[in-house]
Amino acid sequence: MEKTDDSIKEIIQKAKKGNQIAFSTLLDTFWNDVYSFQILRTKNENDAEDITIRTFSRAFDRIETYDDAFEFKTWLITISKNLHVDLLRKRKRSLLNDMDSRGDEVKRVLDETPSVEDRLITEQNLANLLRDIKKLKPHYQKVINLRYFHELSYADIAKELNEPINNVKVKLLRAKKLLAEVIKKNCPVRVHKFSFPVLYLC
Repeated sequence: MEKTDDSIKEIIQKAKKGNQIAFSTLLDTFWNDVYSFQILRTKNENDAEDITIRTFSRAFDRIETYDDAFEFKTWLITISKNLHVDLLRKRKRSLLNDMDSRGDEVKRVLDETPSVEDRLITEQNLANLLRDIKKLKPHYQKVINLRYFHELSYADIAKELNEPINNVKVKLLRAKKLLAEVIKKNCPVRVHKFSFPVLYLC
């Protein structure tokens, strides 16, 4: 169901207080808008996905600066556009002088309260979970494995992947969402007579 402007503002206020579920909701709500925008610009799925991840990383890091006089989607698209321009400039410099400069991202600690996706993933039969993880793209498989099987912290995953910590957090949010969708698709569903909770039988 499409979220109203008022509900989006409430979610943003929760995100400003560090609520991880609010961040996840914003990611789910606006991912396709940002990704579609980048697909049209880059004509490349990998670049579009990478820039989209960076867009949410940058937005979540600077969420306190968001002014609700502007549409949140417009704010995200502006960040995304600037990141794409930066990427093109960086690649041009790299071609000219073979330098790869990477700016440090400000580290932001998100609330690590387990989300619905976290609980769904950790409750799965191991064989089924491994099967479902293999259906994700390799970079999503890797963050899931590092987080759930190696039990690494965000900081350790960032060091392992040589990526900014906020990129890792956004990538993990996206990976959990996709994995949860795969699990739901593969599992028979039993719905409580009051419609809550939904039980996935795997």
